[in-house]
Amino acid sequence: MTVLSEESTSRFLEVDGSAVHYHDLGSGPPLIIQQAFGPLPGTTAWLTYHRILADLTTRYRCVLVDYPNFGRSAPREFHEPVHDLYVRNTLALLDELELDTVTVLGVSTGGTVALDLAMTAPDRVDRLVIGGCSASTGGDPYLLAPAPTEVGRLFDECQTRPADADRIARLLRAIVHDPASIDDELVEHMYQWRLRDPEHADSWLRSTIVPRSNIAALAEVTIPTLIVHGRSDRMVPLEGALMLLGRLPAADLVVLNNCGHWPPFERPGAFAAAVYAFLER
Repeated sequence: MTVLSEESTSRFLEVDGSAVHYHDLGSGPPLIIQQAFGPLPGTTAWLTYHRILADLTTRYRCVLVDYPNFGRSAPREFHEPVHDLYVRNTLALLDELELDTVTVLGVSTGGTVALDLAMTAPDRVDRLVIGGCSASTGGDPYLLAPAPTEVGRLFDECQTRPADADRIARLLRAIVHDPASIDDELVEHMYQWRLRDPEHADSWLRSTIVPRSNIAALAEVTIPTLIVHGRSDRMVPLEGALMLLGRLPAADLVVLNNCGHWPPFERPGAFAAAVYAFLER
């Protein structure tokens, strides 16, 4: 029996001269899983989703994608709406794997990428599972929550200053509802990765995230969509999920209590159950 581990499922694809890292595991209908937001370069798709893979890979082929400047993907400078770059990488991966139409799952940045992918190539996406995300590059306006949000501010402090384990710890523990779920070993792992690969953070700092609103285009995303959002999300507040629910014609919303910005990491059982209920209906 083959053990599907992080190392054994690791793959690379070159896109526009830049290495994109991904994992390919399981069998069945393809499920493209987009990486979440967190400290770079150590936040990976495997980190944020590994706790739900045992469930999902029993029925689905799961392809997890890491973005440029994150994980094992190469550092890359950009000057555009950053989610467009991530969408191009994903489309190149779909072509490489000869996948015509897929379901796309992503929380945090991954949710925004999933929405952008559905708008850019609607014929390639048949369903969406998103959450903890905005529709737009640069974020959507909030009625009640302040901007930048707490996690956004801590991320900027973490990435614009020299590598510091305490700053990484504060960011990670603000991403989740229960700070105890982030242990010192993970913080040290993130810190050492930042020291080992400084070019990822340097490329990010040289880049320009060009903002673009996609709110008006949400009405065109008519495919079945599930929004799974943590009630205690301190990056994208719950009102962001309500905005998406009001503008996506075929969306449903599941709110997870005692959960922050990484639901598949913090509430994997509840998250996987919600995903299965949606995909199997």
